[in-house]
Amino acid sequence: MNNKEGNNNKSGGRANSSRPSSNKPKPAMQKRAQGPKKVKTIVKVADTTDKVEKKPNQAPKRPKVKDEIRLNKYISNSGVCSRRDADIYIQSGNVRVNGIPVIEMGYMVKPGDVVNFDGATLTPEKKVYILLNKPKNFTTALDEGQEYRNVLELVKGSTTAKIGAVGRMDKNTTGLLLFTNDTDMIRKFTLPTNKSSKIYQVSLDKNLKFEDLEKINKGLVLDGHRVFVEDISYIEGEAKSEIGLKLRSANVKVVRSIFENFSYDVLRIDRVAFAGLTKKNLPRGNWRLLTEQEIINLKNV
Repeated sequence: MNNKEGNNNKSGGRANSSRPSSNKPKPAMQKRAQGPKKVKTIVKVADTTDKVEKKPNQAPKRPKVKDEIRLNKYISNSGVCSRRDADIYIQSGNVRVNGIPVIEMGYMVKPGDVVNFDGATLTPEKKVYILLNKPKNFTTALDEGQEYRNVLELVKGSTTAKIGAVGRMDKNTTGLLLFTNDTDMIRKFTLPTNKSSKIYQVSLDKNLKFEDLEKINKGLVLDGHRVFVEDISYIEGEAKSEIGLKLRSANVKVVRSIFENFSYDVLRIDRVAFAGLTKKNLPRGNWRLLTEQEIINLKNV
């Protein structure tokens, strides 16, 4: 036997000796202990769409559609009351939509719905905003007799909507007066918290003393209420009995009371500016409709 064969035999012998063969069968691998096999159960949920119990006196909810409007706004647009007052009527169950009582806040009315408010069917009106330059001898009050005519006569042909004046004016007060059927806006400008400015030109029976002007400028208390004056000044080129007054109150009685508190008689009050609106191109006794931008500005005051 040659060396090559011998080497092969030796290497083969070492291989055989290092890995002895065994004819014994390998033991079976034990399976990992497992718990009971989980069974996935599919539970079918019953369709209860038609079985939902409706609360008493509550109309069913519907998906939102185009041109829907909140119920309280719908009522306000009809001119019967403000949104806040409408909420009270809704909560008390005095409002029906399509014959069903609605007590849900935020309920949406869609086109074609019939809304019944406290026994009467409502018809919402388009919002109208009219600015008048009021002359003398017309009043906003309805109980001053037949001697003085009502300001509504001056805007009679402006609209068929039921409008009201924002604030009050007596027969001697002239200047800007706003009319609208927007009850929310009427309420907004009559609240003492309203921050819109009004400018008045006041004619006194005598010259206003400078020290009194300074006192008024600092503000004063009238009937237990603090009155904040934004600005007061003499009118340039006029007698010192002609005064410009800027404040937030839309109540003309406050203007009169300010000067009467310092023993001045007020001869004439003319409102020359109201919440950014002016008398420009609006002669005394005339009215005009507000522009879209003016309406937006008023709502954002």
